[in-house]
Amino acid sequence: MVGAGLLVLALLSGCTTAAAPPSGAPPSSTTPVAPPSSAEASSAEASGPASSSAVPSQLSPEAQIETDRLLILAAKANDAARVRELIAAGGNVNAKDDIQDSAFLYAGAEGFNEVLQLTLDAGADVRSTNRYGGTALIPASEHGHTDTVRILIAAGVPVDHVNNLGWTAMQEAILLNNGGPNQQDVVRQLLEAGANPDILDPQGRTALQNAERLGFTEIAELIRSR
Repeated sequence: MVGAGLLVLALLSGCTTAAAPPSGAPPSSTTPVAPPSSAEASSAEASGPASSSAVPSQLSPEAQIETDRLLILAAKANDAARVRELIAAGGNVNAKDDIQDSAFLYAGAEGFNEVLQLTLDAGADVRSTNRYGGTALIPASEHGHTDTVRILIAAGVPVDHVNNLGWTAMQEAILLNNGGPNQQDVVRQLLEAGANPDILDPQGRTALQNAERLGFTEIAELIRSR
């Protein structure tokens, strides 16, 4: 892993030199990590941010593993600048660690919105699931991250996905928080996105029944008036 770490550092510092193309072959379309010095590099830079899905990785398997590990750590530290660098170096935003967190899933769950947007721009799989079998939208809803919920819904994360505990995003927003303004906004967003409040939890209760049982009158009224 030492060799892989050195290669990653070289990639991020812009010290790696790409192999010259054969005579007569078209120039490479891979955007270099170093600041562009040619018209082609400038054009590639102008076309948009580097994407792990758009830019083929040229890392060795060992370097890929190390880059992905560093990317997840950077996401967990909410270090957007570092995340951007590691994505540009070939980091895979869908790669998971040993507890099934990816840079995308963790950023969504914790409401790290700048990091989350970087992972979405780099081709995050919006249907990917965590160790509980839940999408990024479910913990984001539980925690009341209203802006994150908005981003994830717009990105196409399924609103009615049921995790391994038997809960949807709406059920988790109600059952695992305090029913306050953020939770009300989350439930409102989910309803507007077409989420089904009649999906039963493992105890056979709907989202409305849980809201009423817990005394969350504002949420109950939102569901009744949908």
